[in-house]
Amino acid sequence: MQIHIDNLHFTYPSGVQALQGVSLTIEPGEQVAIVGQNGAGKTTLVRHLNGLLLPSSGSVRVGDWLTRDSSVAKLAARVGYVFQNPDDQLFKGNVRDEVKFGPTNLGFTPEQIEAQVDEALTRLELSEKAAVNPYDLTPTWRKRVAIAAILAMDTPIIILDEPTTGQDHHSVQHLAGLIQHLRQQGKTVIAISHDIDFVAENFDRIVVMGQGRVLLDGPAETVFAEEEILNSTYVQPPQLARLAGRLDLGQVVYTVDGFLAAYRQRNAPVSPVTPPISGG
Repeated sequence: MQIHIDNLHFTYPSGVQALQGVSLTIEPGEQVAIVGQNGAGKTTLVRHLNGLLLPSSGSVRVGDWLTRDSSVAKLAARVGYVFQNPDDQLFKGNVRDEVKFGPTNLGFTPEQIEAQVDEALTRLELSEKAAVNPYDLTPTWRKRVAIAAILAMDTPIIILDEPTTGQDHHSVQHLAGLIQHLRQQGKTVIAISHDIDFVAENFDRIVVMGQGRVLLDGPAETVFAEEEILNSTYVQPPQLARLAGRLDLGQVVYTVDGFLAAYRQRNAPVSPVTPPISGG
């Protein structure tokens, strides 16, 4: 399901202009990360996708629906939003009821609801915690409950707001696997993140925002090459990209495999040239 954002402007009641002419098209199944410093407009932008905010001018279209003409409840069938702070999202007395709430409200059959809840609980390793109150869990596990609640809704588009914040290494690796699973399902995943290394490893397309505008938009190797623009947004390239630059490897790399390949290429021994044998 395509997302089309056309010349989007948004001004808060306080007078702050949070978005100034943002235009983006996100195709079905894309994995897109939105990065930039605090106040760049990232969260304001994605909150337009499910109708939590409506444009001051311009338009946002999700599939064939204009968000300004669609309720938040209607858009919930197409766009699932996992908040940065799971405590803003969780309110049921146990994990299973929390995960069940979304698909129930969307009107799935009882059989579909049970199947989707079981799948989400299994995928997030929550099956043994199904009867536990979410607020008896650690913040790391509450984040998983919030993600499971959105997965169970089976929306074609999923938004993750700072998904790695407060997560340990195992949880971050698990999240990477989940994103890969959603990619295989053909889901569109949009993430806001300050974790640039996680972004580099898991997203095909990176959008860099600053002062309510899109400054860069493209594949990682293109975006990370624009160090001057990145520096203006206080976004540093991934650690491997910076190390490759210091070692003068001559190319933009951001994964371990890419770094090793570039390093081996630069340090490959040069075969000696055998001089021709003179005739006598």
